[in-house]
Amino acid sequence: MMTSAQPTPFVDLTRAEWSALRDRTPLPLTAEEVERLRGLGDVVDLDEVRDVYLPLSRLLNLYVGATSGLRGALNTFLGDAGNGHGAQSGTPFVIGVAGSVAVGKSTVARILQAVLARWPEHPRVELVTTDGFLLPKAELQARDLMSRKGFPESYDRRALTRFVADVKAGKDEVSAPVYSHLIYDIVPGERLVVRRPDILIVEGLNVLQPALPGKDGRTRVGLADFFDFSIYVDARTEDIEQWYLARFRKLRETAFQDPLSYFHKYTEVSEEEAMAYGRHTWRAINEPNLRENVLPTRGRASLVLRKGPGHKVQRLSLRKL
Repeated sequence: MMTSAQPTPFVDLTRAEWSALRDRTPLPLTAEEVERLRGLGDVVDLDEVRDVYLPLSRLLNLYVGATSGLRGALNTFLGDAGNGHGAQSGTPFVIGVAGSVAVGKSTVARILQAVLARWPEHPRVELVTTDGFLLPKAELQARDLMSRKGFPESYDRRALTRFVADVKAGKDEVSAPVYSHLIYDIVPGERLVVRRPDILIVEGLNVLQPALPGKDGRTRVGLADFFDFSIYVDARTEDIEQWYLARFRKLRETAFQDPLSYFHKYTEVSEEEAMAYGRHTWRAINEPNLRENVLPTRGRASLVLRKGPGHKVQRLSLRKL
C-alpha cells in the first residue's frame, strides 16, 4: 500500500510544470534586452525568461491585485474611522530577492523589474540593492570589518530597514546611498531617489534575515517584515563556488583592468596568484557567510528558485497560503 508524501509548506514544481503556469502571458523582452540585463557569467536567455520569469510575473501580478483587494477590504472595515486612523490609498508592493554571492540574484532582480514593469497595472517598478547600505570602507576598517564585508554586521541595518519602511508607508520621496563596485565603497554625496513606485524590489544577501533582538532583549521589526513576497535564489554550494571563481577570472580580464578599480592589483600578478586570492576570499568570507547567515533564511522565502550546475533554474518551491 502506497503512503502519501509528508506534507510540507511548499508546492514543489519542475521547470516544465512551472513554465506551463505562464498561461498566455506575452514575452515582453527581446534577446538584446536580456543580454543587457544578465550579470557576468550568468547564462539566462529568452527560454529562461519564458519558462521562469513569465509565470513568476503572472503570479506576482495576481498577488499585487489580491493585495489591492485586501486593502479595499480593510478600508471598508475601517469606514469613517479610517479617515482619522490611516485609511490606505495604496502603498508599494515590496519584493525581496535573496541568495549567495555569484548565484545570480542580481540578474533575477533586474529581469523581474523589466517584466513586471510591462504590466499596465504597475508600470513603476524600482530596484534597490542592499550594497548601498554597506558601511563606508573607512568605517569598516575602523571597526576591523573589511574581512567581514557582506556579513550582517557590515551593513547599516537600521538605515536599510527605515528606507524600506518609508517606501512601504507611501512617502513621496525616499533616498538611498549608492555603492560603487569599481571603488568598492559608498559614493560620497550620491543618492538613489525612489518616488512612490508601484513595486519595489530589494535585492541582497541578507534581506530575509529576521530582526535581531535589541540590547534590551526586545524583538524589533526586521526588513523582511515589510515584504509582500520574497524570492531565494538557490544552488549547490560547490556550483556557486565555481561560478564565483569564473566571474572573478572574467572580472580580472575586464573591470579590474581599470586603474581606479579597488581590485586592479590582481591584474598585476600572475593568474595563479590572483585565483589563489579568489579562492581564499570565497572560502574565508563568502562561503562562511552563505552557510551561517544566507542559507538559513531560505525557508523564509515565498518562492525558492533552484539552479542546476549550468546556472539554469531547474526546480521551484512555492510557499502555500
